[in-house]
Amino acid sequence: MWRTNNKIGFDDRLVIVILVPVASFIIPIIFFGMGFDRPPYLTWNAYLCILIITTVIWLGNRYIMIWARTRYPLFEQVRKRLVVQSLVMLVYTLIADNSLGYLLDVCGLKHDHHLPGYGITYIITTSNAAAIFCSLTVVAIYESIYFMNELRKSVEEKERFKRESLYAQLDALKTQVNPHFLFNNLNTLSSIIPENPQQAVDFVQQLSKVYRHILEVKDEKVISLKDELDVLKAYAFLLKTRFGNNLDIDINVPDEKLQKKVVPLSLQILMENAIKHNIVSSDKPLKIVVYAFNGKLVVSNNLQMKNQVNESTGIGLDNIRNRYKLLGNRQVEVTENELNFTVSIPLIEN
Repeated sequence: MWRTNNKIGFDDRLVIVILVPVASFIIPIIFFGMGFDRPPYLTWNAYLCILIITTVIWLGNRYIMIWARTRYPLFEQVRKRLVVQSLVMLVYTLIADNSLGYLLDVCGLKHDHHLPGYGITYIITTSNAAAIFCSLTVVAIYESIYFMNELRKSVEEKERFKRESLYAQLDALKTQVNPHFLFNNLNTLSSIIPENPQQAVDFVQQLSKVYRHILEVKDEKVISLKDELDVLKAYAFLLKTRFGNNLDIDINVPDEKLQKKVVPLSLQILMENAIKHNIVSSDKPLKIVVYAFNGKLVVSNNLQMKNQVNESTGIGLDNIRNRYKLLGNRQVEVTENELNFTVSIPLIEN
């Protein structure tokens, strides 16, 4: 439908209804020197003929822009699109104007001796100049509105991603302070204090490290993989202490990758999701593997889904995807089969 054409970027029917008649009124006055109180006179006949030509040129150029934006949709193709679009529009405008030149006979322009520089060559040249003026008007209006809309959408999208990033940080903090998390960790702590006081001290230290990290990265867009893995190991220590041999966590990332960047809390979120959505028991131990491969960091676990999943905290893959898009449209890859669930997040260069 006309209204929903996102290649134009707005409903331009009102623009056409208003500006095409206005342009058709201005063109004969500016280019042909026509008036109401002196010859050459701007008659209804002349106005209607020029209105037809203007409408054909306007609508034709409009559809050329739609075609060009469809063919070259990416931002990095804007320069190429504008060059191709301008050339096609120029050729179309000249062909359309000269093909409709017989209308100038109908409205009497070709034989009006009152026109300055009267002559067929003058009329054709002036008519082509008027047609090009019309085309430039179309380009100026549509491209300015199009780029303003694209800029607005870009700003809104960045603000949305920024909000989602903040929500992720807040949700991560709430997850760590929610009663279930505290209850589970306090239960674990109370059970190991009598049996292994030193392990209890280590447990408290690692728990403190997780909280401190969340507070430290709340304003960061990216952090080093080394820092993220450090807190992931602290988080894994809490989980291993709680689940014992029912949970196997293997973190194996080479040192040369540690200076790469990732979005904050992403690994903790992925590990948390693996625990939340899968059975962890002596009969079905869960194994989570973290490693680097092909420019990405991979978090994979064997798939043994729970029949009922606990209520979601709002943290998930969509949030991680959107935060990576904010950093340059980097793709988070998710693969799932009967045996494994795997998420690969991009490693960002310094």
